[in-house]
Order: sequence, then structure tokens, then C-alpha cells
Amino acid sequence: MKIKVDYLVCEANAVCMGLAPEVFDVDDDDQLHVLLPEPPPEMMDRVRHAVRSCPKAALSLEETPEETA
Repeated sequence: MKIKVDYLVCEANAVCMGLAPEVFDVDDDDQLHVLLPEPPPEMMDRVRHAVRSCPKAALSLEETPEETA
């Protein structure tokens, strides 16, 4: 799975960072950075929770080509 961010919607509330700090980071300029765009399977439960918890619904998950094959 690959993390997608709608930066036009994201308000950098850092909810995702609080739930999965290894994957998401909000810098001092309130910009969201995805540190691991394709997180390993062992992190996916927390990543899914972070995506669902985004107050602006700016995050989504997209299947990667190898997952659909």
C-alpha cells in the first residue's frame, strides 16, 4: 500500500504523526511529510488507523501494482 496525501486539504493537524510518527512528520512550517510512503506490512494497522483518523480526510491508501497482481 502507498500513502497518498491531498495537500490542498491537509491542515497539518499532526494527528497522523501522533499515531504513526515513524511514517508521518509535520515540520516547523506546518508541512506534512510522509517518511515512509510505502510502509512495511507490520506498520499497516497503525497507518490505516492514522489515515482513518485524519480530521480533514486528506490521507488515503492506494494499492501498489504488485499488490493487485
